[in-house]
Amino acid sequence: MSVGPASPGGEESTRERIRNAAIARFGRDGFGVGLRTIAADAGVTAGLVVQRFGSKDGLRRACDEYALQVLREEKTKAVLDGSPSTVWMQMARIDDYAPIARYLLRCLQEGGATATALINDVIADAEQYLAAGEAAGVIRPSRDPTARARLLAYQSMGALLLWFSLHGSTATDDDQFRILFRRYVEEVTPPALELLAQGLLVNRSMLDEFLLYVPDPPGDPGAADPH
Repeated sequence: MSVGPASPGGEESTRERIRNAAIARFGRDGFGVGLRTIAADAGVTAGLVVQRFGSKDGLRRACDEYALQVLREEKTKAVLDGSPSTVWMQMARIDDYAPIARYLLRCLQEGGATATALINDVIADAEQYLAAGEAAGVIRPSRDPTARARLLAYQSMGALLLWFSLHGSTATDDDQFRILFRRYVEEVTPPALELLAQGLLVNRSMLDEFLLYVPDPPGDPGAADPH
């Protein structure tokens, strides 16, 4: 099963094959799974896994980095392009991204340091691609870019966790999870795009009134006028 975009030429290297097998297995069975199981999934020996990644922790780090890389690249593409063709292309490939979504979901379900590290990385990435969108003129400036990125990360990751807690907590089969993930994406994407594109309130009077009683964020409060 593919995990995210294919490597150049459409062929997986041994390192990619091990990493992708680990993403799929960790997502399905949790982080207690042993290297021998992952090695068997990838069609290699446990010794080769250690040779390529150093340890199970090293393999975990590689999985984290790749999952975040794919998430960051797809979010950046959607923000900077924003064309219907980009959205439809991502929707058409949604099955390819199900293993990564499941891996991220598992990180959230793990809680503790694992979930904290994931959320912090997602927030940092969101701040970067939103800044790129501002520079490109497709994203409105924010009075507090970090707080906005944090809220969007909480909403996106929280929605994933809550939806699957309600609908897919018992989905152990890969095909079943892909079906549920597609259902999740198809359910949340239209209202999310509507809210992002149109906003919710018809005027900003509530915001203006609220801002009278809260301190300005760090930095120059006039540098990013949301009007």
